[in-house]
Amino acid sequence: MNLESPDAGEATKYKRVLLKISGEALAGPDGSGIDAETLAYIAGEIASVHELGVQTSLVVGGGNLIRGAAISSHVAINRSVADHMGMMGTIMNGMALMSAIEHCGVPARVQSAIAVQEVCEPFILRRAVRHLEKGRVVIFAGGTGNPYFTTDSAAVLRALETDAQCLFKATKVDGVYDKDPHKFDDAVKYETLTFGEAISKKLAVMDQTAFTMCQDHGMPVVVLDLMQKGTMKRAVAGEPVGTLVTGD
Repeated sequence: MNLESPDAGEATKYKRVLLKISGEALAGPDGSGIDAETLAYIAGEIASVHELGVQTSLVVGGGNLIRGAAISSHVAINRSVADHMGMMGTIMNGMALMSAIEHCGVPARVQSAIAVQEVCEPFILRRAVRHLEKGRVVIFAGGTGNPYFTTDSAAVLRALETDAQCLFKATKVDGVYDKDPHKFDDAVKYETLTFGEAISKKLAVMDQTAFTMCQDHGMPVVVLDLMQKGTMKRAVAGEPVGTLVTGD
């Protein structure tokens, strides 16, 4: 595994990371679609990490366009069909991110777990790793390629496959709290957690399947707020940002 970037700059704690972004993060004020200003901002934050010489990949959700699980529960659409519709939503988001990141002067590629070869590459692990080694941002779309699995699970899977040193999960808050800080003024933020503590305290870090995969394979997770400018850059440098979840 080559973790030396051809554009390596100042020292960072991590040399290869994966960022999980929800589809909702790309949405505008109404919570749907793709907001151009937000897209440009997120692309800029990713580019700032790339400038440090960090090999960066992403997994993006599709909830701003369609949520498979939700639509199958309200409309007469089979769950597998609905989930595949959701996967195609992640591909559209991935293509938007690729274009926005390249607009920042950073090369990027989209790899999909389902075949749409006219618009993006298929997921091929060795090719993805080679892209990272050459200093390209890789956006993994299409989830895992299978219904009933969330993009959280896809993020952990791709992080493990590409030997990422840390998984960064962007949320609407700046870390993990003991209760919803949007509803409770006395909510307490955790600076660090172990997987065991998160499970025993029933803290919502990510979906249970994804979380268990992280625990089983020792993949550290940093939960942070990407909308706070510079947060991702500070996190890869090793500064105490958000909440770090590690093994027991």
